[in-house]
Amino acid sequence: MANCAQCGRKLAGFSFGKRICSWCRQHEAAQRGESDDAVQRVEAPPWLRRQSTSMVVTQVLFGINVAVFLGMLLAGVSILDNPSGQDLVHWGANYGPFTLSGQYWRLLTSVFVHGSLLHIAFNMWCLWDLGSLAESLYGHWTFAAIYLLAGIGGSLGSVIWNPNVLSVGASGAIFGIAGALIASFYLGEFSLPRSAVMGTLRSVVTFVGYNLVFGAMMSRVDNAAHVGGLVTGLILGALIAKAAPDQDNPAPRIAVIALAIVLIFGGAAWCLHSRDYIRHMQRGIGALVQNKNDEAIAEFQAVLHQRPRYLPAHARLAEAYERKGDLSKAEAELEILIAFAPEDERAPYVLGSLYLEEGKSPQAREVFNKMLARNPNNASAHFGLAAVAAAEGKYPEAISEYKMAAQLDPDLEGVYNNLGRAQAKLGLNDDAIASFQKELEKNGDDYDTEIALANAYEAKGMKKEAAETREKAAALTGKN
Repeated sequence: MANCAQCGRKLAGFSFGKRICSWCRQHEAAQRGESDDAVQRVEAPPWLRRQSTSMVVTQVLFGINVAVFLGMLLAGVSILDNPSGQDLVHWGANYGPFTLSGQYWRLLTSVFVHGSLLHIAFNMWCLWDLGSLAESLYGHWTFAAIYLLAGIGGSLGSVIWNPNVLSVGASGAIFGIAGALIASFYLGEFSLPRSAVMGTLRSVVTFVGYNLVFGAMMSRVDNAAHVGGLVTGLILGALIAKAAPDQDNPAPRIAVIALAIVLIFGGAAWCLHSRDYIRHMQRGIGALVQNKNDEAIAEFQAVLHQRPRYLPAHARLAEAYERKGDLSKAEAELEILIAFAPEDERAPYVLGSLYLEEGKSPQAREVFNKMLARNPNNASAHFGLAAVAAAEGKYPEAISEYKMAAQLDPDLEGVYNNLGRAQAKLGLNDDAIASFQKELEKNGDDYDTEIALANAYEAKGMKKEAAETREKAAALTGKN
């Protein structure tokens, strides 16, 4: 089947004579004034009217991005390297815990924030190139709407897919421009041969494909924002090409943009609802920091009502219960955490410690033995078993387990202090003194360790050393 020599449309089978489709004949006749039939409206080819159409919106967007970047630089942000997450958040980065906690403006402000000189240089190059083409095709206000809505769509994609990842940059909006161009070139009608249109289309598709693949290979690139912006742009470009191609008739364009706004903000509302647990999580952590345990418990329970298997909430809820002194509920949360994540070594250790604090030595011993069954070289498990043995008065066993823990992890906090105390219980004063001195050597001056060392000196009859150590301990108390 042949193609039209002018527009590239497929011709009907067995076409003879000059290979021009009926649409082009009708269009040419209308241009000569020989036909009154309605002619399908075509988009003026943007590459032919670049010189006559200003790119003021592209320039304004470019200027805003550069101004924000310079503002960050003048404010002392380390832009030439990698600025801190705190700096980026201060300047409006998209970060799930903040965005989803009511700071919705970050969905837009993050589009104008960049993390390095290379980051903004690449994005501004793409904006200038694609923006000038898109602005000439769609007109000023339509292009501005596509850019901003695609930027918000990219931010939504990022916060939905990676709610705990900090995201900045104009790339989501730029991918939206590319998506709109792809949809318009593929679905729209242009008065140039289709080969010319398809050449530009292939260039834009290549740009999108290359950057998506590159983004997938680079861990620091937020491809979720790229995809979100691209999808938003594709939808907008398709709607404009099919329902509102005429720049001179603004009503259909306004309807399309209004529909896009409704869809995007509807998606935002759904996102906020589906990610509401992050807002409660942040509030709960804040309450814990302020020692508002009841408030923290309520927030973490709200998280678990929405996400019953969200393990960080179980861990934080256990911590809040422990601080409140409700150890049985803390134990229950830790047991749930262990059931969902048996590979987690911290939760069983905390659970065993809680059992021991309540005087439930058998349960504590069982927990620590299970930890050792999974990992015989777990220093914390040996430390826990030593604490259980000491609580039961089994000091030889406690000494053996403390030594094993110290051998596996010499930097384990408190291991030499507790070893010395167990040795002192058996009258092994020389060993106890050595252990206490080792604790002070590794972790610095500590009142409790100094007092224990003084007691060991006294038990051995070293009164001078005991007196000096007690004076040192008293001085530490004075400093506090």
